[in-house]
Amino acid sequence: MSRATRILLSLVAGLAAGAVLAASSGGAAGLAVAVMGPVGTLWLNGLQMTVVPLVVSLLVTGVAETAEAAGAGRVTARTTALIVGSVFVTGTVGALATPLVLDLFPVPGAAAAALRRALEAGGPELPAAPPGLGEFFTTVVPTNAVAAAANSAFLPLIVFTLAFAFAVMRIDADGRGRIVGFFRALRAATLVLIDWVLWLAPLGVFALALTVAARTGLAAFGALAHYILVISAVGVVIIGLAYLLGSVGGRLSPLRFARAALPVQALAASTQSSLACLPAMLKAATALGAPERVGGVALPLSVAMFRATQPAMNIAICIYLAQLFGRPLPPGQLAAAVAVAALVSLGSVSLPAQITLFASVAPPAAVLGLPLEPIGLLIALETVPDIFRTVGNASMDLAATVTVAAREPRDDGAALPAETAS
Repeated sequence: MSRATRILLSLVAGLAAGAVLAASSGGAAGLAVAVMGPVGTLWLNGLQMTVVPLVVSLLVTGVAETAEAAGAGRVTARTTALIVGSVFVTGTVGALATPLVLDLFPVPGAAAAALRRALEAGGPELPAAPPGLGEFFTTVVPTNAVAAAANSAFLPLIVFTLAFAFAVMRIDADGRGRIVGFFRALRAATLVLIDWVLWLAPLGVFALALTVAARTGLAAFGALAHYILVISAVGVVIIGLAYLLGSVGGRLSPLRFARAALPVQALAASTQSSLACLPAMLKAATALGAPERVGGVALPLSVAMFRATQPAMNIAICIYLAQLFGRPLPPGQLAAAVAVAALVSLGSVSLPAQITLFASVAPPAAVLGLPLEPIGLLIALETVPDIFRTVGNASMDLAATVTVAAREPRDDGAALPAETAS
């Protein structure tokens, strides 16, 4: 049984047990909350302690690897530029599309209220009002980077980390290699630590779900099912954006691109792994006219760097939580959250969403002043949205490749570029 399946079954079991306790007489529900609440909190604390080192190490290594890729040749430079621009576009699309989806499918009132009360009972209170725009932007540059990390002030921490990473790129090669090597080791060690924490995820998720359901009864089921629908719908929007990029950027008919992408999408949905789809993507790109020398460079680079759905769907999670808690979203803060989500995605790694969800959602959620505690419960629900994440990522990888290929000269017997010649 896969870890994702175990986590999902733990969620269902916790919700069912909590609903039974809520319907029973006596103090059984209160006793269960008193016992299991601390268990869920401890597990959440274990997740939260990994976020700062993971985000910092991912950003430093992401800047280094992006700089290396951009200097490796024309195809890699074009692909890298397209990837960097696209994650900001998809994040913006997610910020615009999510309110529209929520207008079409509003959050169920009674279920949302019950879930909100249960989550608020187990976590810190939200500030009464967000800071003004001027006050918000004065905090973007930290006066103390260590304090920003200690207080989980992710926007100023990310600003400092990016500035530091770009400064590292300007020093001598030996010093740069030592610093980047340290952060690569920190990234690897933090991912091992996250894997250990997630090994306990069935217990942690069961405790969280039981606590929520013991407070809400069956109402939690409806709100969580609605959440899956909304986040998955945003993933569908990004898949549609891939068709647009592939047909317009790749100078192809939409039907031709759709036919070539369909086997890739079917494989992505079944494996939930962009890397596993790489051979199928190479075959599809060749069928769409991309030279092998372009596809052989652009596609692996896209699989490694381009997580197109991550900014959009993570911003969708933040907007959903904001609406659930009645939190206003000033445009300036929302734009900053989109930028943070895009930057975090560039430094992210090709791992299942259950592993990276908390670390990638926490920074934009913190920028918006949202509580991080509900994200631990949402990890268990990623089984379905992760299908749309993977299909969207694979579709955008293919679309980016044919877009780059459309601007490259076709193979005509000339010498291959240095980056692919052997």
